[in-house]
Amino acid sequence: MDQAHELRKRMKVEDNTDEAHTIGIFSGKGGVGKSNFALNFSIGLAKQGKKVLIFDLDIGMGNIDILLGLYPKQSLATMLQSNLDISDIIEKGPSNLSYISGGTALSDFFHLSEEQLDYFTEQLSVVSEAYDYIIFDLGAGMSEEHLMFLAMTDECFVVSTTEPTSITDAYAAMKHLLAEQPKANISLLVNRVANKDEADLVFNRLHTVVEKFLGYQLNLLGSLPDDSAMTEAVKNQTPFYIHNSRSKLSKTMGKMVLDYLVKRNDEPAESSGGFVSKFKSIFNRKVD
Repeated sequence: MDQAHELRKRMKVEDNTDEAHTIGIFSGKGGVGKSNFALNFSIGLAKQGKKVLIFDLDIGMGNIDILLGLYPKQSLATMLQSNLDISDIIEKGPSNLSYISGGTALSDFFHLSEEQLDYFTEQLSVVSEAYDYIIFDLGAGMSEEHLMFLAMTDECFVVSTTEPTSITDAYAAMKHLLAEQPKANISLLVNRVANKDEADLVFNRLHTVVEKFLGYQLNLLGSLPDDSAMTEAVKNQTPFYIHNSRSKLSKTMGKMVLDYLVKRNDEPAESSGGFVSKFKSIFNRKVD
């Protein structure tokens, strides 16, 4: 019995299962609440009965484990070093959320041997079939490695606050991504807004310049209010969606997740070639 089949049995994955929908979450600068959004959006999906896995690829600045109060013993780095099954490095969080720590620089993927690349791709293929959604929380800014990962995902969320520097950096990040992947599916999340009018102002500003200078129609995922519930949740190392489910912040997140799922359900399914096959194709070129 081959290793992939054995792993499928361990993770209770049926044969011929569809791949997970993949989302890359990025920002133009740090400090905009990207990881907090990625975590709580993932929990929102999980609370709707979706099987969700979040990869913390914000290398060196990874916050998901801190926000969850987890201290993972294993990571992608140790999996590759020790030839572990990917199931061995998956941590369990609240609401049956699954979590993987990166623990290594994304550039290390460019230095994998052919054998390591094949092994990782095989592992990724199985885990992709075990979940409905895989969320990649990427670091701030736009390195070559970030661009490669975002180009492989089904859609991307860019996070910005209302601050002018954050808006400018979000535009610059999208410019880099669209140069690499003109057909990328990008939606904007405006964080820490005072009200809906402020969120609309940021979206309209970005939508206008993105359309004018990049020839691209930016989507709006939604906005989250500036709420003390966020600070309290961080202090308690508990996601805000769980720490205070009655807060304005949590209620807004809940509605955003529901609206997102309704929209996805209404849209016709489109084949994007599959994350795993795109991963292998892109990284094979890099290794060569």
